[in-house]
This record gives sequence, C-alpha cells and structure tokens, in this order.
Amino acid sequence: MRIPTILRTYTNGAAEVSAEGATLREVLQKLDADYPGIGGRILDETGKIRRFVNVYVGEEDVRFTEGLDTPTPQGSQVSVIPAVAGG
Repeated sequence: MRIPTILRTYTNGAAEVSAEGATLREVLQKLDADYPGIGGRILDETGKIRRFVNVYVGEEDVRFTEGLDTPTPQGSQVSVIPAVAGG
C-alpha cells in the first residue's frame, strides 16, 4: 500500500506498507490496526472515504468501482492520494 507523504508520520516514514484483506474496507481496517490513527485520516466519522482523499486499487479510483467493497486480490497495489486543489 502506498502512503502519501502527509500520512507517513503514522507509518514511521514508510512510503509503502503491507496490509492485507479481501476488500478495501478490510485493508484499511488492517492498516489502522497496524498504524493507529491513519484510518481516521482516510475515512470520515461516518466510515466513508474523506472527500479530499483518493484511493486507488491498481489503476482504478474506488469512487468509480465498488468503493470500500472494492476487491483487493493478493498482490493488489492500493494507493492513497490526497486530492490537490488548484486553479
């Protein structure tokens, strides 16, 4: 799983960490169990992906697939990318 610079304080500076699960929801639960607090930066208080956070499984933005129920087969690359505003 790729971790953006802004969240690496939770992973002791690691840019990539391992987290397994059958779905994105399970992967994020494992990630938060291993790195307490990081889940709250990715998911809001209702358990949905925060508005300004993009999550990809492989090349697919999960907002356009099955969201947190997106399958994450073994070996899948999950990327968390903060949205960038600009103009």
